[in-house]
This record gives sequence, C-alpha cells and structure tokens, in this order.
Amino acid sequence: ELENQLTTKSKTLDELKQSLASSGSAEQTPEALSLKIAELCEMMDSTVSQVAQLKTSMQSILDQWKVYDEVYGEVSLMTTRYLYCLDQCKPAVVSLEALEEQVKALQ
Repeated sequence: ELENQLTTKSKTLDELKQSLASSGSAEQTPEALSLKIAELCEMMDSTVSQVAQLKTSMQSILDQWKVYDEVYGEVSLMTTRYLYCLDQCKPAVVSLEALEEQVKALQ
C-alpha cells in the first residue's frame, strides 16, 4: 500500500516538473520551484529507500515468527505427550488398610 502511494506521489511530482518546464509561475521564480521539486524528489527517494529497508526487515521478522510458531507447536505437542504419560504412569492411590490386606494375602 505504501509503495502504491509512493508511485502515485512520484507521478504527481513528474507532472509538476512537466508543468514547470512548460510554463513559468508569477508567484515564484522557476528556479525556486525547481529547487523545491528537487527537494521533494530527494525526500521521495529517501522514503522509497526507507520503505525498501522496512520491507526487508519485516520479511526477516515474518520468517523468524514462522520459525517460532513451528517450534512452539512442537513444544506444545511434547508437553501434552509428557503430561499424558505422567497421568498414565501415576501409581494408584492406595489406602493403608488396602496395603495391609495385600500384605496378609501375600503372607
């Protein structure tokens, strides 16, 4: 979206350059307008460069987030398996009377 807006502004800037070249302005001298347009072009180039850097940075962050999401899924699955195993391997709770009955039966 930002790149589309920059493209639109670039076209507008080009139109300003063409209109400056074809006609002079009574309010400001062509040299002053030309300097302002040159400044705007530099600012636009700087913005385009910043958008490109931002895009690269965001892609890197997106890649790192995907790796994190995959690892989180694996860890979550392993934790669920571990909790299931703990639940299944838990010894049954036995009362003292039940243990005494078992000892008598074994004797």
